[in-house]
Amino acid sequence: MSSASSAVTPTSLIRTEIQALHAYHVPPSTGFIKLDAMENPYLLPQTLRDEIARMVADAAINRYPDAGAHELKAHIRSVTNLPSGMDVLLGNGSDEIIQVLAMAVAKPGAVLLSVEPSFVMYKMIAAFTGMRYVGVPLTQDFSLDLQATLDAIKREQPALVFLAYPNNPTGNLFDAEAVKRIIEASPGLVVVDEAYYAFASDSFIPQLAHYDNLLVMRTFSKLGMAGLRLGFLAGSTAWLAQLEKLRLPYNVGVLPQLVASKLLQHHDILLAQAASIKQERTRLMSGLSAITGVKAYPSEANFILFRVAKATQIFEGLKQRGVLIKNLNGGHPALTDCLRVTVGTPEEGARFITALQDSINQLA
Repeated sequence: MSSASSAVTPTSLIRTEIQALHAYHVPPSTGFIKLDAMENPYLLPQTLRDEIARMVADAAINRYPDAGAHELKAHIRSVTNLPSGMDVLLGNGSDEIIQVLAMAVAKPGAVLLSVEPSFVMYKMIAAFTGMRYVGVPLTQDFSLDLQATLDAIKREQPALVFLAYPNNPTGNLFDAEAVKRIIEASPGLVVVDEAYYAFASDSFIPQLAHYDNLLVMRTFSKLGMAGLRLGFLAGSTAWLAQLEKLRLPYNVGVLPQLVASKLLQHHDILLAQAASIKQERTRLMSGLSAITGVKAYPSEANFILFRVAKATQIFEGLKQRGVLIKNLNGGHPALTDCLRVTVGTPEEGARFITALQDSINQLA
């Protein structure tokens, strides 16, 4: 081994800002009631599962997938009711789309702006792509601080703004008029991230035709396709034609294209499951609100953020009782003593509420 090669180490070669990051952590969930990852808890009807099994058995997995995913895109356009002149770009989950967007605008000194607390991948991908990240704090009740956001936009001139709508991990839907003010004030692209659209009361899809700098991003993961890893970006063909240049070839495989196309032909089944989740969200909110010492925040997503004293100990108490949720305590100053629970089935919700009450009682 030469002296030159022996001096090459991860520390010497990898960018310092990457070394400073922590990898996205996914805890093991085997044996738990899994309420930590905003997944749809319901399986598909058996007849549809059988139909998908037959399709998969005949799939040409020895061939590359349709590079343009034309059939799948047609189904997405159909169920999304895109305005005229708009199209979609597909990603291996929305994470890949966030990265494509950042790569496209990451000129030297370019700024990616979002609000905090919000989806952690905005800040992480800014670091990946060498962009400078600016986070604008939300208010105490997690609503947009419009003036602070407008001031930051004027000061920083961001190339890219991300707004999660509803927001993760807080669950609330920002004021639509405030979001429009941000779009109008922004010198660059504004991406409204609608990962939880199926559980929310509003969408910016109809606004795409009204703002030249607006794109809307969605994922089907929360709707029941988390295992397929499929997201899409909706917007004008002028933007998407440029972004397509950064999308890696064949990024959506044969099986995700095939199964997602079939599921979108049965979009009504997925929306019915989403309606059941919204009903259970109401029951879960009532259950949380009835527990002394718990403050639950309003949600238009498929999860609920709540605050409770000794949150990390409560989180561990829930794990001891077989329930896995998300511990956000310590992740951001605004999330001190906060936990987040996914809305599961009624049975899972009841188990969680009992385990939460027992965990609190044990620490009293």
